[in-house]
Amino acid sequence: MINIFEVNETNKMIEKENLDVRTITMGISLLDCVDFDLNRLREKIYEKITISAKDLVRTGEDISREFGIPIVNKRISVTPIALVGGSACRTAEDFADIAKTLDDAAHEVGVNFIGGYSALVSKGMTHADELLIRSIPMALSGTERVCSSVNLGSTRTGINMDAVRLMGEIILEAAHCTKDTDSSACTKLVVFCNAPDDNPFMAGAFHGVTEADRIINVGVSGPGVVKTALEKVRGESFEVLCETIKKTAFKVTRVGQLVAREASARLGVPFGIVDLSLAPTPAIGDSVADILCEIGLEHAGAPGTTAALALLNDQVKKGGVMASSYVGGLSGAFIPVSEDQGMIDAVSAGALTLEKLEAMTCVCSVGLDMIAIPGDTKASTISGIIADEMAIGMVNQKTTAVRLIPVIGKDVGDHAQFGGLLGHAPIMPVNSFGCEQFVNRRGRIPAPIHSFKN
Repeated sequence: MINIFEVNETNKMIEKENLDVRTITMGISLLDCVDFDLNRLREKIYEKITISAKDLVRTGEDISREFGIPIVNKRISVTPIALVGGSACRTAEDFADIAKTLDDAAHEVGVNFIGGYSALVSKGMTHADELLIRSIPMALSGTERVCSSVNLGSTRTGINMDAVRLMGEIILEAAHCTKDTDSSACTKLVVFCNAPDDNPFMAGAFHGVTEADRIINVGVSGPGVVKTALEKVRGESFEVLCETIKKTAFKVTRVGQLVAREASARLGVPFGIVDLSLAPTPAIGDSVADILCEIGLEHAGAPGTTAALALLNDQVKKGGVMASSYVGGLSGAFIPVSEDQGMIDAVSAGALTLEKLEAMTCVCSVGLDMIAIPGDTKASTISGIIADEMAIGMVNQKTTAVRLIPVIGKDVGDHAQFGGLLGHAPIMPVNSFGCEQFVNRRGRIPAPIHSFKN
């Protein structure tokens, strides 16, 4: 039973500590829309999405108003479009037309983003996969709400280096297509190793083929709540520190569980998972970096940062799994530079580098996220950074991701503006030494020995 103390405590978290439900995401299977005719396929996709999600936004607003819980975004994820469009699409332009249909459907139902313009190519690319990947710059520059992801590797299959090389070129091309808006298309594009099928957060959300026809996934967020809790145990032992984080994560996750169950019941759609990630925003007091400082660091990036982040990530998971039987997605601590004012401050102070961020990704829940780099960065260098991050995920049996934004026309010392939850970011320096001969090798990096679990 929830007592009055807990009710008051939750109200305080919402009013003063930036607690919110970051997103209600409806996953929708499009497998039953497959058609050899592109026009019929687009009609089926539009109809399936608009009928399935017609009440999603209103339901989210009703729950928010009735329970007093801010629900920031309402989103949709769909079956990876490379699978859905393979029969009908003959060119990259055909796939880009599907992206416009997704965008139209997202506008019609009023959601903030729609994810699933995706391809899963960890072991190899079909012709449809390659066409979709080559269409990404066109698709993202020609739509407003479509998000794209590509899974390039996994612990079980290794890393598809042909796809890694191609994605370095695609990211740079997408940056050029939107150079007038600080290469904003790249903010909606992420590459993965070990991508989860049930992630409610964009840009990496897609509806996995093992999921039900429709599903409700919820992502909660409360960096400000955790920081405030830690302020009360400043200077205490690690045992007290860990217990405080666990208890706080439990309370935050229970709010997400409540919203998820309520949305599921009202929409008549099965409840999937709660993603208990600490997802920051540019708002002051809503920062994972600030939590690290409260733990005892002068700035995120100082010696001890990786250990502090590992501790935080683990305790968040331990607390969260006690609050819900169905925890999934990414679940842990996010470290996106542009979306976290504390991370931005650390970069500006010279405490946080790309290399230190890479080390931190070994123990966090995502990877190199929302990092602005010079616009003249070579495609092969971007591919090399991606390969490094995919290797971390593959070897450590965890999800890792890369969302880099080469900002065309800007260099180190400049600033990129993305707006809203996407925030703003200083341009970070990139290692200038080349890796062309490495990324230009053909084939894939084999799976590690511990991948053999059968």
